[in-house]
Parts: sequence; structure tokens; C-alpha cells
Amino acid sequence: MSKRHSAKYKLDRRMGENIWGRPKSPINKRSYGPGQHGQRRKQKVSDFGLQLRAKQKLKGYYGNLTEKQFSRIYEEAARRKGNTSENLIALLESRLDAIVYRAKFVPTPFAARQFVNHGHVLVNGKRVNIPSYRVKPGDVVSVRERSRNMALVLEALQSPERDTPDYVEVDTKGMAAKYIRMPELAEVPYPVKMEPNLVIEFYAS
Repeated sequence: MSKRHSAKYKLDRRMGENIWGRPKSPINKRSYGPGQHGQRRKQKVSDFGLQLRAKQKLKGYYGNLTEKQFSRIYEEAARRKGNTSENLIALLESRLDAIVYRAKFVPTPFAARQFVNHGHVLVNGKRVNIPSYRVKPGDVVSVRERSRNMALVLEALQSPERDTPDYVEVDTKGMAAKYIRMPELAEVPYPVKMEPNLVIEFYAS
């Protein structure tokens, strides 16, 4: 697991936003940053600072991505035809752990990575334990039979905290989700505004 797992909400306070839209986020109680200097008046941020912030926010949202993993995804997005920002989001949303999270099999992106790692997930009937596995449109992601009664799964499926996006078709009874198509940025249900265009500028500079 990433070291961020134990202090994941620090990112919320650093950014001053509830990144995952969760009720437990400390930003709901303390809007200032973490640490002894957190309540200092904020200084004007440079263009580079804005770009870095956008990158850290997007990378942090997906829970456990290292800089190496994230930059590799950016490089693939840049190589593909079309809008690089849209490509970046589509690639991030095609990760197996992202699909597991969108299907509401687990409550957080952090839990999604661990859930996949521990072998609880099938893709087209075959067990896959690689969170970064690229799910293709038409693939069916499901929870293994013996994992379906886990409290984590049952609570997540029943939670009204978030909705399932249109590009993931979920069979709640069968605990399976079909990845319909790669999404556009506007379709992805981020609780806060994401700015992949600034992330592209960060890497391109």
C-alpha cells in the first residue's frame, strides 16, 4: 500500500478541498492547511504552482499512484490521437481499481487498490490482482463469489454517498460491472473541479 493510505486526508487539507467528497474529510471542520503553519494567510500562487497543485490533486484522487506511474499515463495520453487532457482522464478511469471504485464495490480509491491486490476481483471471469490493469470497453468486472459478503462491499453498495457514472453499467445483485466506454472529462463524477489541462502544461513545460 502507498504511504498515503495512513494519512490520505492530509491531501484534502493541503488542497483546501474535499477531494473524494467524503463526510469524514477534515476539511469539513478545518478549512486551513495541515501543520503549524496551516493557518497562515495564503500567498499568490505562480503558474507553475497552479500546475503542480492540479497534478497533485488529480494524482492524489486516484489514491496510490506514484509519480512514475502517473507520468507514464501522461506519456501514453500524449501519444494518443485527440485531446491529451481527455485522453489522460480516460486512461485513469480505465484502471481496474478505478472501475471497482466507480462500481461502488468499495468506499474509496484506496480500498479499491487493496481489494484488487488481495484477489477479490475478476475481469471477464478471470482473477486479476493488478490495480493498474487496463480495462477495455465491453469488459465485465465482478466480485469473486466468496468475497461478496464482505462488510466493506455490502456497505459500499448500499451507500448513497455517490452515484455510478453512465459509462459503468452495474448489476448490483450479481455484483458485476460492465465498462461501457471510455469517458469524457465532463462525465467523470469528481467531487471537486479537476484541471487536467494544467497537468498537461506541467509536464509539457
